[in-house]
Amino acid sequence: MAQVKLGIIREGKVPPDKRVPLTPQQCLLVKTKFPHVEVVVQTSGVRAFKDEEYTQAGIEIVDRLDDCDIIMGVKEVNIEDLIPSKKFLFFSHTIKKQPYNRRLLQAILDRKIQLIDYEVLKNKQNKRIIGFGRYAGIVGCYNGMLTFGKKIGAYSIKPANECRNRVEMEEEIKKIQLPKDTKIVLTGFGRVGYGAREIMDLLDITEVSPEEFLHQKFDGPVFAHLDVEDYYARIDGTPFEKQDFYANPNLYKSVFAPYISAAQVYIACHFWSDKSPNIITQADFQKAGTKIKVVADISCDIAGPIACTIRPSKIAEPVYGYDPATGQEVDPWLENSITVMAVDNLPCELPMDASEDFGNELIKYVLPCLLGEDPDNVIGRASETDFNGKLTEKYAYLQDYVDGNTVSH
Repeated sequence: MAQVKLGIIREGKVPPDKRVPLTPQQCLLVKTKFPHVEVVVQTSGVRAFKDEEYTQAGIEIVDRLDDCDIIMGVKEVNIEDLIPSKKFLFFSHTIKKQPYNRRLLQAILDRKIQLIDYEVLKNKQNKRIIGFGRYAGIVGCYNGMLTFGKKIGAYSIKPANECRNRVEMEEEIKKIQLPKDTKIVLTGFGRVGYGAREIMDLLDITEVSPEEFLHQKFDGPVFAHLDVEDYYARIDGTPFEKQDFYANPNLYKSVFAPYISAAQVYIACHFWSDKSPNIITQADFQKAGTKIKVVADISCDIAGPIACTIRPSKIAEPVYGYDPATGQEVDPWLENSITVMAVDNLPCELPMDASEDFGNELIKYVLPCLLGEDPDNVIGRASETDFNGKLTEKYAYLQDYVDGNTVSH
């Protein structure tokens, strides 16, 4: 088998992203599993894993990646760092025609680069095989609990980004003492939702059914984990059918409002399509009896399904307040405001753990297809561009975006 040189690029976005696609030990594992592959790492001063840690693992640190065949990063690569006629793997954030990355895709085409986008790497069942969703759920749920403790003055824990790793963060969780009347509602059963469940499972809290959550009294903190049929219903009153909902969301309405009259905390981890009905409107928040104090919107759809998510927030200032009466942003700690946590880059708060989790998926599901046989065309189906400077057939819809004739959708 032909020799392949794989390079890990230095992350160039500002503010800096400390994550990596492969940790030092994972680079070593790649060389062991794929003997025809050489792995090098571009020097960086911002990674959670230092240059010396790669060197100690026997991985060469280099200044340039020009002689590499495949180059891997995490976030968008700066245009000046794109090397012509190479294979690049990163999250490009172009498939939804994001205006801020049009020039990036134009440059990729101009330099005849094969862009393999992590976001569209899927198996033959059309399920995503890699992502940071699990750690978005883990950190987002933790942030939600931190925010709730501060909002009600019940307990105080350290922000996740001030913890060295998940082990230290889980030590902080032991400090959480939820009031007996605490009720938390959680939506979403994907990677993000199951990540959030990992935090819920560490709390002194009992899971109850949606029906019990709404109608029973409890002598300790409880939470309910809702699937789509628990918060959407057919407008005509006929039974909910999941496949029909995904095919015809316009025939459905939200029935989530009772949960914000029961819960103090809402942790949102669902996938939402802009064709689906909104989940909570401003009018829902204005209804008498609403108890909700904190919304941890991990899904972070802006001006979308959850009325209080009016903008993303950043790690340095993770929360803002929402006034249900006006729909405007206010001080997050006002008694009548809803405190919103809508950080849009949550896995960056635990970069070492998130990187290790991502690298494990990369080695298990992606690299065998990238570096060996690919019978299901996993790599081809995730390639937005080819070495001829053209969009591939599947992504031809991006041509008007590349030409500057459209806006995001």
